[in-house]
Amino acid sequence: MENLYHILSIAPNASTEEIKKAYRSLAMRHHPDRSTDANAQSKFNAIKSAYELLSNPKKRAIYNQSLNNRIILDSESEARALWHALFEHCGVKLPHTSTH
Repeated sequence: MENLYHILSIAPNASTEEIKKAYRSLAMRHHPDRSTDANAQSKFNAIKSAYELLSNPKKRAIYNQSLNNRIILDSESEARALWHALFEHCGVKLPHTSTH
């Protein structure tokens, strides 16, 4: 499961207003009626799901707790995914490389 904070490109300590602002921006960009991207529907659904969970304080607290208790099996892959998400948020598409 992808990190919901990464989906919305926000920090884990983002305010409710920052979550809403990120959601609106990303939802407009990836809405299937506005985007020509073939994956627009799945991106939009992921953005919508992330917003629905993170905008609810109780659900967000539970999610944060589960996020803090997870075990990272492949830290290199995790770091690579974070870098890709950061660059993609800035509009830069990095090539996907595999070390395996």
